[in-house]
Amino acid sequence: MRCRVLYFARLRERFGLAEEALELDGVPSVADLIAQLQARGGVWLEELAQAKRFRVAVNQELVQVDALIPDSAEIALFPPVTGG
Repeated sequence: MRCRVLYFARLRERFGLAEEALELDGVPSVADLIAQLQARGGVWLEELAQAKRFRVAVNQELVQVDALIPDSAEIALFPPVTGG
């Protein structure tokens, strides 16, 4: 299963890329995707640790980490946004 992952703000800067296409096994959840990215180590593990705050959207809808990822999904990872 393929998906497109977009990184915004602090995450884009720290990872050094704005987006990438990933191949995921089965029908994974957002938690599975996060674990796969954390396994890269370094800044990936640091920025996606439970202690860090970030949000996830699947196909432009905010979701929790237990949400399933459909085939060909667009997944966005971004820090919480504050308004002013």
